[in-house]
Amino acid sequence: MDPEKPGLLGPVLEAAPQLRWIQLPYAGIEPYLPLLDGERLWTCGKGVYAEPVAEMALSMLLAGMRGLTTYIGARSWLGPEGRNLRGANVTILGGGGITVELLKLLEPFDCDTTVLRRHPEPLPGTSDVRVVGPEGLDEALPGSDAVVVALALTAETRGIIDARALAAMPEHCWLVNVARGEHIVTADLVAALGAGTIAGAALDVTDPEPLPDGHRLWDLPNCIITPHVGNTPEMGMALLNRRVTENVRRYGAGEPLLGPVNVALGY
Repeated sequence: MDPEKPGLLGPVLEAAPQLRWIQLPYAGIEPYLPLLDGERLWTCGKGVYAEPVAEMALSMLLAGMRGLTTYIGARSWLGPEGRNLRGANVTILGGGGITVELLKLLEPFDCDTTVLRRHPEPLPGTSDVRVVGPEGLDEALPGSDAVVVALALTAETRGIIDARALAAMPEHCWLVNVARGEHIVTADLVAALGAGTIAGAALDVTDPEPLPDGHRLWDLPNCIITPHVGNTPEMGMALLNRRVTENVRRYGAGEPLLGPVNVALGY
């Protein structure tokens, strides 16, 4: 199913009312929301692409914090710039598979990490990670050296990083978004980056997406933009194949499927 053409699924469902289980290809299911119902079992790629996306988040953290945005474009010898990721205060928005994998990658850096999630329950194998609920965002941001957005996009999380949230971050803070562009209010981010109220942003997703030529974000020297390649088709196909194979086995055995969609919450 092509997420660029979600309408193609509607006629299939109408022609095959006997279908009991639908496997969607990606973690983000926004294009399919109008088709969700409580009569069928819906699963998605939730968690399938966590490893490559977490790797992208780590790459962006290091590139931003160590000043590579300045040095890559330089044509003369510059002065020192950058901060250590080691020992940094990192706030991660989201408690899903990407966050679990990113926490593993951050272990050697001895970061002081705070995870914000809907239900502030500890993540498996991460007893030393602080977990807070949505109300903890205001407290976590002011002490953050880096903020990583790895949330599902819902009505509650759309625009969660707005002018108020950006103003709460320290001037040296780097913002990384590997989730969905609409988590960040783009106009507010452009203003913050232009004014230097945060150090920079690294975006694998944008709003709008694709980001149009000539958009202000392209011209900001403290903004890294990649074209939604945290997980490429070449990386993802083998991972998705594995997920589908396992879910087919589980479906046949009557076992719980991986990546269930919560129809009420929309992710």
